[in-house]
Amino acid sequence: MLTTTSADGTTIAYDRVGSGAALILVGGALCDRNSTAPLAGALAPTYTVISYDRRGRGDSGDTSQYSVAREIEDLGAVIAAVGGTAAVYGHSSGAALAAAAAAAGLPISKVVLHEPPYGGDDEESRQQADESGAAVLRLLAENRRTEAVETFLTMAGMPAEAAGELAHMPGMAEVAPSLAYDFAVMDHGTAGGGVPFELLSGITQPTLMVAGSASPPFMVEAARAVVKVLPDGRLAELDGQDHVVPAEVLAPVLKEFLGD
Repeated sequence: MLTTTSADGTTIAYDRVGSGAALILVGGALCDRNSTAPLAGALAPTYTVISYDRRGRGDSGDTSQYSVAREIEDLGAVIAAVGGTAAVYGHSSGAALAAAAAAAGLPISKVVLHEPPYGGDDEESRQQADESGAAVLRLLAENRRTEAVETFLTMAGMPAEAAGELAHMPGMAEVAPSLAYDFAVMDHGTAGGGVPFELLSGITQPTLMVAGSASPPFMVEAARAVVKVLPDGRLAELDGQDHVVPAEVLAPVLKEFLGD
């Protein structure tokens, strides 16, 4: 494990494997750097791959006051620590964070956005997202962490039995408070977790949107909408894949886009 220090003094932990141009992997909700380790291993023969713990997770620190700007600074600190520029891959809410960081002007060479879970822009979709998010935040405020995780997972479309089993796995209660950070990231640029078109149109780097044909339809629809507003965007739809894609399937897609 290596560490770097973010602008506000928070320690950010990361792992580094491989050799070549730097590629940083940004995990989604309830994920720490171990979640992206299989993908890092698959890409290590071609790139120097960095998996890091977002603040409030794993071995990284945290502060009492959260803001999306601080998470962007965290990613900036990791980029600085590994050479000053890097390609970035983000999954789920990690993709929304990567998009925000790229739009903010961080020294990112290329961006891969893997199914950022932007919701619909209609009033019903926004209201539903707000109500679901409020339910999770309420449970967190009451320190009912396992219930908060279970509610979040069912909200995301996971069957109730599977959500209950995952919510009770070791480590889930500890990382549960970071769900509030993911909701903030998804609301960054637009209210209600909709597609932040203005923010996305400010991403000038070459950008690859990745979506699986078996993923929830709203994620595929969001990916198709996003790629239309990106100044330099392209879309890869992975046939038969859902929100979590095996490393051996995903790695070749990234290599084709990123080059050597």
